[in-house]
Amino acid sequence: MAVTILDNSLIKHKLTNVRRKDTKTKDFYQNISEIAGLMAYEISKDFPLQDIEIETPITTTIQQELASEIVIVPVLRAGLGMVDGIRAMIPTAKVGFVGLYRDEETLEPHEYYAKFPSNIEESIVLLVDPMLATGGSASAAISMLKSNGCKNIKYVGLVGAPEGVSRLREDHPDVDIYLAALDEKLNEDGYIVPGLGDCGDRLFGTK
Repeated sequence: MAVTILDNSLIKHKLTNVRRKDTKTKDFYQNISEIAGLMAYEISKDFPLQDIEIETPITTTIQQELASEIVIVPVLRAGLGMVDGIRAMIPTAKVGFVGLYRDEETLEPHEYYAKFPSNIEESIVLLVDPMLATGGSASAAISMLKSNGCKNIKYVGLVGAPEGVSRLREDHPDVDIYLAALDEKLNEDGYIVPGLGDCGDRLFGTK
């Protein structure tokens, strides 16, 4: 497993906007989406390519295209905020969905929804969820993907805590982790510190 903290000045700048408690819903959503697009650009640098013969207006030539389909799987609901930004960079990507809710007392995840494209087994799967806190939801979502035949899974999140990274390392050592930032810790309520609050609530204006 590789844990990559993306060292990109624009990502850091936009993440600062997201962390601010007075950032309003519209700007919060826009910045999350833009960060996700920038992350997709960085992550895709090592996606495998295959040769293909095409015709330009001048001649026939051998060029390259992505060798695998890309599937984005957001963890509902906060993961939805990252989908548009990634699809702006990879418009051919298909989208699946994983619905999990966290028990407020035990912090353990429970599944309530799952729907995936038919090509997911052969695809590169980007599991997107802005916050990697305890790691319980991410681990459960990855297990769901594996049970549906997925073999190439990458976790893509904005902010992670060491506890969440350790959980994924233990449960799914074959899954690479990509984060915009690795924060200090979890507090007693299971929130990332310094974090950015409840991402789903801030994305959609709920409480």
